[in-house]
Amino acid sequence: MTERERFIKALKREPIEGHCPTFELVFFLTLEAIGRIHPSQLHFGQWKQMTDRERQLHFEYQADAYIETAEKYHHSAIFVHPNPGGFDNTVRLLETIREKSGDKYYLTMHGDCTFSIPDGDTMMAFSERMYEDEDGLRAEAEHRLAGSLRFAEEMAKHPGLLDGFTLCSDYCFNVNPFFSPTQFGEFIAPYLERVIKGYHDLGFYTIKHTDGNIMPILDQMVQCGPDALHSLDPQGGVDLAEVKRLYGDRVALCGNVNCGLLQTGTEEEVIADTRRALRDGMNGWGFIFCTSNCAYTGLPLERYELMNRIWREEGVYPYTERSKTDAK
Repeated sequence: MTERERFIKALKREPIEGHCPTFELVFFLTLEAIGRIHPSQLHFGQWKQMTDRERQLHFEYQADAYIETAEKYHHSAIFVHPNPGGFDNTVRLLETIREKSGDKYYLTMHGDCTFSIPDGDTMMAFSERMYEDEDGLRAEAEHRLAGSLRFAEEMAKHPGLLDGFTLCSDYCFNVNPFFSPTQFGEFIAPYLERVIKGYHDLGFYTIKHTDGNIMPILDQMVQCGPDALHSLDPQGGVDLAEVKRLYGDRVALCGNVNCGLLQTGTEEEVIADTRRALRDGMNGWGFIFCTSNCAYTGLPLERYELMNRIWREEGVYPYTERSKTDAK
């Protein structure tokens, strides 16, 4: 079974032999881990001046960064950042990754058309629009939805490149969602459900990401029909075992090792939290192991590698928790 097949089985909540799959939404620590700049952080100010061969070398550099990271940490999926952007460049990057790795990895990229938490400069204006310009927001949501589906329709003409979309609009703070359940039901859920259905109709899987406390809107998110939810943020009070109990028969779950503990906790706390996520997630099927956000810039690499080692040693079906002494 390839890593891609293992990942898809988890998305479909089917039984898996061996390791439960793992990946990261973003692994920014590539320079320290493999000696390469992360593809999303590359700049191509002279792209139009480059020869086709020069451009291809950049695509190959990015592909190698993704593949080497996946190989080192046994990831089953690669989240691709189209860089420098544009549909043709995105296709070419995906083609380069496939040429180098075949069908070994599940390939995904961002594809969320829904509104996310506005930044500080626009938050007040957006909040006012939810009360004073409802029709305008709906029209904008329709426009964004149409654009995402057009992109997916074009991507579907290149079968075998992209497996699915990860929908990365953030809805929640650690305390509560930015959108009330009523606002979510009006301005987010209808468009989230339609974009997910559109992706499914075209043969793409979907993972819905948002940090923070999703519990007040979780039922609506599940009703929209994603294949999986990411990242089940413990810093937002999300209990993986409880979400699994409530919705594990309807949606796969991705997460939820506490990034705060990875950053500032002790090694013992990191080991314990990694085990907790494995225990709660691997109770049944439909679980993809990862952090509760991503491997972000500033996260100590040795902490990520400790977490990854515990998964490698213990994240195997049937799951049995080893003693702390054995894991050290």
